[in-house]
Amino acid sequence: MSETTGLRARKKERTRDAIGDAAVSLFLERGFDRVSVNDVAAAAEISKPTLFRYFPTKEDLVLHRFADHQGEAARVVRERGSGVEPVAALHRHFRAGLDRHDPVTGLSDHPEVVAFHRLVFTTPSLAGRLTRYQAEDEEALADALGEGVQARLLAAQVLAVQRVLARTNWQKVADGRTAHDVHPEAVADADQAFDRLR
Repeated sequence: MSETTGLRARKKERTRDAIGDAAVSLFLERGFDRVSVNDVAAAAEISKPTLFRYFPTKEDLVLHRFADHQGEAARVVRERGSGVEPVAALHRHFRAGLDRHDPVTGLSDHPEVVAFHRLVFTTPSLAGRLTRYQAEDEEALADALGEGVQARLLAAQVLAVQRVLARTNWQKVADGRTAHDVHPEAVADADQAFDRLR
C-alpha cells in the first residue's frame, strides 16, 4: 500500500514539475501577460481543470519555484545547533547559499535564473503574489523564534535583510556582472547586514 502511495506521490510531483517547467518556459519566451492558462495546459498536454488541481492560480505556475524555500528560515532556526543564536544560524545559512550561488540569494548568473527573476520582479501580479509567500515565511519564522512582538519584529527584520540582499545581488548580475565577481561584495554586504541585526 505505501509503495503504491509513494509511486503515486512521485508521479504527481513529476507532473507538477512538468507543468511548472512548461509554464515558465512560455512565460520567459512570451511574457507573463501574453500567455494564457489554456496555453500552458496545451503545452503541458493536460486539461485546464487538471492544471488548476496542481496550481490554483496563474501566478502559482511561476512562484512554485519559490515554494521550495517556503519556511526555510524557520527550519534553519528550529534545526540550529545547541548554543547557536538564531541570527547567527540564519547568517551562516545565507552565506552558504551565496557560496553555492543559490538563486534564492540573487547570486546566480545562469541566464534562465536571471530572466526568471526579471519576470517576477517586473510583473506586478507576480510581485504581489510573492509578497504573500513572504508574509507566510515571516509568520513561520516568528513562530520559530518565540512569542510576542520581539519575535515578530526580528522575523520581519531578518527576512527584509535577506530580500534586500538578494535583490541587490540579482540587480548586479542582471546589469551584466558575473556571480563570481559579485560574490565578495555579496558576502561583505551579508556580513554587515547580519551584524547589524545582532
